[in-house]
Amino acid sequence: MKIQPHVVYRGFGPSAALTARITEELADLERIWDRITGCHVSLELPHRHKRHGKHFLAKIELFVPGKVLTVGRDPSEHEGFEDAYAAVNESFSMLRRQLREYVRAKRGRVKTHEKQPVGVVTQLFGDRDCGFLRSEDGRDVYFHRNSVLGGGWQRLKVGSRVSYAEESGDEGPQASTVRTLSLRSGERAGVRGDVTA
Repeated sequence: MKIQPHVVYRGFGPSAALTARITEELADLERIWDRITGCHVSLELPHRHKRHGKHFLAKIELFVPGKVLTVGRDPSEHEGFEDAYAAVNESFSMLRRQLREYVRAKRGRVKTHEKQPVGVVTQLFGDRDCGFLRSEDGRDVYFHRNSVLGGGWQRLKVGSRVSYAEESGDEGPQASTVRTLSLRSGERAGVRGDVTA
């Protein structure tokens, strides 16, 4: 397995068994598409329903090149979500269908070598595993460590040139599939900096 899921529990305590189940599901997704770059899972027990008891909400974000596949279900619509494992199983089942559609679309396309936008890293926050890059048109674009391909996070510095795919995030533009680019000889004397701790 290439990546580990980032799991957040809200409204109830962490469960090693539930985290292990999520890890198994993610490994299954990696067998479908081995270029997954990140997975965030949020499990929440928002409140008790008087008639139906406890209902769990499972939200999953799966980061793949050029896209974030998202599944989030309203627990009040599904009796089966009274169990945290049922919520996880159902959400990953839906995500599996989305991933298969994504893979079919990727493989069905003729490779045209689309030019990805290029930017320069302007800020890195090592303690939060994220940073910002400046796009060619001067916008600040957020990116997360999990979006940096090939273990390139450790090699990034302020001033590093990167190519990326852009998408809309909750708080503005964010970059996925960030790939470091080698510097051209004229740019080697450019901006340098350190990761902010």
